[in-house]
Amino acid sequence: QVQLVESGGGLVQPGGSLRLSCAASGSIFSRSVMAWYRQAPGKQRDLVAVISSGGITDYADSVKGRFTISRDNAKNTVYLQMNSLRPEDTAVYYCNAKLNAAFYWGQGTQVTVSS
Repeated sequence: QVQLVESGGGLVQPGGSLRLSCAASGSIFSRSVMAWYRQAPGKQRDLVAVISSGGITDYADSVKGRFTISRDNAKNTVYLQMNSLRPEDTAVYYCNAKLNAAFYWGQGTQVTVSS
């Protein structure tokens, strides 16, 4: 069983930055594809960024150039650095781990971008 715990969310003004962290328990982290999703009120959960076990990354078009996903396998942690935040980035952000056919989710962390 894998447990994912997100942290780092909060309230930030437009143009500001936040860094989300997701700490994973268990021994599968280094072999897992890790990702961040987000879900705004009344909307579906969408993929924001993904990083493979080898460090290859991909991003949703809406966040390219502003967000950076990274991982530290020694700390079993994945990060999401978010810069130039916009009101439309407001959502609950979820950490996700995928290994073979198994998916694991964190509890989510709220990010609110507002002046």
